[in-house]
Order: sequence, then C-alpha cells, then structure tokens
Amino acid sequence: MLTLADLDVFIHTSHILRRVSLEVGAREVVCLVGRNGSGKTTTLRTIMGSLRPAAGRVEFRGEPIHGRRTHEIARLGLGWAPEDSGIFPDLTVAENIEIATWTRPGGRPAAERIALAYEIFPRLRAAASRGGTEISGGARKMLSIARALALDPALLLLDEPFEGLSPAIIPQLSESIAAIARLGPAIVLAESNIHHVPAYTTRLYVIERGEIVFAGLPQDLRDRPDLARIVGQAL
Repeated sequence: MLTLADLDVFIHTSHILRRVSLEVGAREVVCLVGRNGSGKTTTLRTIMGSLRPAAGRVEFRGEPIHGRRTHEIARLGLGWAPEDSGIFPDLTVAENIEIATWTRPGGRPAAERIALAYEIFPRLRAAASRGGTEISGGARKMLSIARALALDPALLLLDEPFEGLSPAIIPQLSESIAAIARLGPAIVLAESNIHHVPAYTTRLYVIERGEIVFAGLPQDLRDRPDLARIVGQAL
C-alpha cells in the first residue's frame, strides 16, 4: 500500500533522512520508533508532501506521490494527525471533524464518517459546540485523530499520539486507536517510547539519526539489546 524507498530529505542544509525505506501493507499497523529528533516527524511530513525528498520515492498504491501537494495526497486517502494536533482554533470541535469530509468528498457519506468519529471518540460529542482549543490536551489529540478518521482514510498517520498526555488518558486513547485498527485502515504510528507501541503491531522500524537501524517484528527486538537506549527500555 505505502512504500518509502531510499528517501534522502534535507531541511535547509541539514541532512535529516538518510536512505529511509519502509513498507506498509493493507490493514497493517506499522510503528516507527525513535528518540526525539531522530526523523520520525520528518518521515511523516515527507509522506504527506509538506517536505520533498532530495532523492528516493514515496508510493501509495503503486503510484508515486512525492511530487504531489498535501491536499492532493489527502484526497487519495491518507489521513494525518500531527504531533501538535493541528486543531483549527477558530472552528468548533464539530467543525474540525466535518472539515475532513470537505477535503475528501468521495467515499462514504459525510454523515456516516462523522458519526463514526464520534463513535470512536464519544468524549468529543459532549464538546461538539466548543472551540477547538477550548478542550483539554488529551481531547485535542482525540479530535486530531477523529478529524483524520473522518477523511475516510485507507492509511492513517499518527505522529506521537501519546506525547504529553496524562497517564489517566493514555489507556482511553489507546483503545480508540485499537478500535480504528479493527475497522481496517492501515496505520503508521510514530512513537518515541516502546511502551506505547501497541501489542497488535505487525511491523516495527527503529530510526536513529535519520537512518532505519532495525526493521522487523516487535518481538525481534529482544535479540537487539544495543537498541535499548533508542526505544526506551532495557530489552
């Protein structure tokens, strides 16, 4: 479904990604794990077209997308929930969700997509008339993912969904992401801590200083104690 092949990405004169390659199949949950500053967000931004690779390619369903604009990529069925949530402050919670149905008008009816977003994140329904920044940090994370879900995506990119959240809200958000995975879209989840990687992850990549240093099954990390300092646990 999604292929990244030998991506080199620069930001100004800094060489951020170095020959990054990864694969995401249909219905897979793929986690990209690395410390802050390792290149996770740059990878997702490159997939979504907000950064252009100097070399390499990004393909979605066999078609190159690395030369397309972000809104064109979203229309193909890639939903993105950024690390900073990216909520529109001058829109209500309901409007933040609804706007995704305007971005990608095809697919399932808009009302059905909006209803599904509230079903996955029922906490947002009570806050539907509130401003997008008048809700808690945890609710903003939920809203960001709900908005991406309302796009009716084939592939969902989640950038550090648990970053900065209180321990009390993490299990609730984790269950919501699991519910989305059961619906069928592929998911790429970027995380800085292995403890937040879901048990149902089908494939794991570890990135360090812009390079993929491990690709395989999560359980295979037990054979790589040298990666403990990167993924945030003693293996």
